[in-house]
Amino acid sequence: MKALVFLEHHGGALEKGALGVLSKAVSLGETVGVLLGEGAAELVAQAGAFGATKVYVSEQPDLASPLPQPRVDALAAAVEASGADTVLFGASVLAADVAAGLAARLGAGLNWDLTDLSVDDGELVGKRPALGDTVLDDVGWKETPRLGMVRAGTFDPVETGGTAEVESFEASFSDFSTLATLLEQTQEASSGPSIEDADIIVAGGRGLGSPEAFSLVEELAAALGGAVGATRAVVDAGWYPYSTQVGQTGKTVSPKLYIACGISGAIQHKVGMQGSGTIVAINKDPNAPIFDFCDIGVVGDVHQIVPKLTELVRARG
Repeated sequence: MKALVFLEHHGGALEKGALGVLSKAVSLGETVGVLLGEGAAELVAQAGAFGATKVYVSEQPDLASPLPQPRVDALAAAVEASGADTVLFGASVLAADVAAGLAARLGAGLNWDLTDLSVDDGELVGKRPALGDTVLDDVGWKETPRLGMVRAGTFDPVETGGTAEVESFEASFSDFSTLATLLEQTQEASSGPSIEDADIIVAGGRGLGSPEAFSLVEELAAALGGAVGATRAVVDAGWYPYSTQVGQTGKTVSPKLYIACGISGAIQHKVGMQGSGTIVAINKDPNAPIFDFCDIGVVGDVHQIVPKLTELVRARG
């Protein structure tokens, strides 16, 4: 297997999800990366440090904006130049658009929502959850190139300390690929790390009782230097933004510490955070499903326990 990994980057840094996919691909066989857009060449060293042996780089003007269609053209050129038989993506809004477009362009098979990858008798095999993440299916590809998208938060980046060779290339862009123009790009202000990158996440559920009570979660997260997460019910109710949603229809996270406040632990939420290092649950219902899989369970009122916990954390800081 020779894998080409789409190394998504924003704000002058490689995305953690892409680096995790890169590390996994390196463990399976020869792996190269592709960096596209403004400032791409400056990130080659980082890609090499996480195992890429070679990085294909294009900083053509048509790739300056984070638009998917020009990236489809560029990736098709990179696949041809590299001779890769596999193209892997870390899940994101941009990567989903690019992967779907590339599959159509190359007439290739795309498996998505993968939670593991392995090589069996020289063939790539993916694991994909089904039936609400209660079972895992083995999935494969009929022919090459094989395209795969890995669920966010599945693999942690592993630094190898290596270096990568730089291979500059230029793509030809279709007329329709350059018709769209990015007029403005905005980003939500955040006082802490994103839930994808945080080592500590404090998440709140409907058990908090009101959107105002989310201040308890925010204060504990700030004291711990972590990020704030939320359940789908909370997001659907308009209490907290979708960017913080953890679960089957949100984001998959694997922090070192996950503190669930007023969260019952339904399967849809569990699948998004069960890979956390240590799970602490605070819930007044002793029969809440989350107590079946958490590492530390506290039965009690979050409105009383969380402020006390925040106070203790601040005292130790």
